[in-house]
Amino acid sequence: MQYLQSRKKKSSGRETIEAIIIALVLALFIRTFIVQAFKIPSGSMLPTLQIGDHILVNKFRYGVKIPFSGKILIPISSPKTNDIVVFKFPRDPSLDYIKRVIAVAGDTVEMRDKHVYLNGKPFDDKYGVYSDFRVQPASAGPRDNFGPVTVPEDHIFVMGDNRDNSFDGRFWGFVSLKAVRGKAFLVYWSWDVRKPFFSVDRFTSVRWNRIGHILH
Repeated sequence: MQYLQSRKKKSSGRETIEAIIIALVLALFIRTFIVQAFKIPSGSMLPTLQIGDHILVNKFRYGVKIPFSGKILIPISSPKTNDIVVFKFPRDPSLDYIKRVIAVAGDTVEMRDKHVYLNGKPFDDKYGVYSDFRVQPASAGPRDNFGPVTVPEDHIFVMGDNRDNSFDGRFWGFVSLKAVRGKAFLVYWSWDVRKPFFSVDRFTSVRWNRIGHILH
């Protein structure tokens, strides 16, 4: 009887360990290939994304990739104009950036006096926001006057919605499709990070109206 009880306890412990391992493997699989959570730390995508937004990114949308290499194993679709994408920053792949796709391979993009042109025609810039009324000449930098440049094959050109306060493709170039991690699609949590974490106002800092917000 003691032997049978001992074996029963051992089996229960083993089942628990196996369940934990399976759960970890499943979580890793989901995070690697299907969906991953990110937090917004800056205002480059205001007002679309607020500082303190926690978002979900669909990693399956643009195909199944081989981990660490970025090579697409099973293609599904490619980033399209106005998609909000998370990608590895070209100048430092250890950093994740989030911007909006403005142009894809073969497109010619240009900015003239804060107006975006795509393939020589005015771009329907329904998400871009400009907070600085001043227009900087091209000699002062690419913020307000940029290009024209043509997006190379297997690359995209991205910009932040907060056009006057975004370090984006105008400054550092194009994003390789291998560096794209996925498409942002949902705000699952949000709060005003400017308020102290341990304070009576912390609960009121939650942006309830943004929870569940679908990103466009």
